[in-house]
Amino acid sequence: MKVAIWDVPTRLFHWTLAALIAFSWWSAEYHHDDLHIWSGLGIMSLLIFRILWGFFGSSTARFASFVRGPKAVFGYLRGSWRGIGHNPLGGLSVIALLVMTCVQVGLGLFASDEDGIMQGPLARLVSIDAGDLAREWHEALFNVLLALIALHIAAIAYYKFRGKSLLKPMITGRGAVQPGVEPMRPGKWWAALLCLVAGIAITRWVIAGAPPFS
Repeated sequence: MKVAIWDVPTRLFHWTLAALIAFSWWSAEYHHDDLHIWSGLGIMSLLIFRILWGFFGSSTARFASFVRGPKAVFGYLRGSWRGIGHNPLGGLSVIALLVMTCVQVGLGLFASDEDGIMQGPLARLVSIDAGDLAREWHEALFNVLLALIALHIAAIAYYKFRGKSLLKPMITGRGAVQPGVEPMRPGKWWAALLCLVAGIAITRWVIAGAPPFS
């Protein structure tokens, strides 16, 4: 039986984030620095949206549905988990990806090159040495993010080999579940809009150099 698993905002977030991360890599690799910064700011807006949607969104998008303790993870490994959306083990992967992407964006905001010519929006708030260190870590930790993405793709391929597609539900929003499993409870469209507006507004404030509220 196929039921609703992923809502439209979650699916749009997933694919837009994937596209922007790929674009960020390309723009950095080929030294399109301005595009790289704008791409990073786009990712920032998406991350803020996703964090808020993790509290106010549909049932499968909420962190409470997939951020679980060791007991739930081991229960899943023993085959006792029944549900939809991210399983407890997959939830750990999602959190790792979100956290590492947030770290990347945070470092990029303060990053500065050796000459101080190319700077993140908040680089002026730290010393030149601190900005240069942020840039170095920003570059180094991208490899960690790539490793997490590779692990994520490998998990999708593994489940596909086992006869369960994780990719199609993230495209169509629907997928097969075990009998008796409750389908997704959708979030409110206005809540998604408010989360997106908040993400864009906070990013805009950062672009302005994060001036004080007073």
